[in-house]
Amino acid sequence: RNMGQAPTIKDEAKRLAALSEYGIDHVLSDTGLNNLLNLAANVFNVPIVLVSLIDEQRQLLAAGLGISVCETSRDASFCAHTILRRKIMVVPDARLDSRFKDNPMVVGAPHIRFYAGIPLRTLSGYAIGTLCIIDLKPRRTLSARDEHNMQDLAALVMERLEMRRLELARNASQVRFENIANTSPDSIICVNEKGIITFWNASAE
Repeated sequence: RNMGQAPTIKDEAKRLAALSEYGIDHVLSDTGLNNLLNLAANVFNVPIVLVSLIDEQRQLLAAGLGISVCETSRDASFCAHTILRRKIMVVPDARLDSRFKDNPMVVGAPHIRFYAGIPLRTLSGYAIGTLCIIDLKPRRTLSARDEHNMQDLAALVMERLEMRRLELARNASQVRFENIANTSPDSIICVNEKGIITFWNASAE
């Protein structure tokens, strides 16, 4: 939405609201997501692959390969720069980049040198985080084929995250429905596709 420019306060509020719908505040135990990270590591021959989410103050790793930290400050995050872009951001050698040469993850562990990240966008267009690949030695920029592969992998990652968002929304809707039904004077009974009763309220009982 911002074509590489700093987001407005209103845009950032909407982006954070979109991020909150995924309900992620810790590293996910998602086999499908971890398989995608392993695939990315093999495709690009890199030791570190991350799915990072950028909230108001921090970068949270929803999934990670080759790194032990679970979160960093937003100020120290490469990915906070990536979400402001429309396309892939590539840093061939972080030591030579004025934005990152003093970054604690460059001068200290894990000693990032090469970074490539692509924004993870919701269906509404908000960049909630990134899929990124990291190497501990400098590399050249990505080829057109590499960029295509990153786009495909990012789409698959978003599919996994979207499945989680939809499941959370479904569960929340069910809870809201049951709370309303439990205070209703009308008899309410729910059955599944097999005709088995799955819910009834006090009036129905």
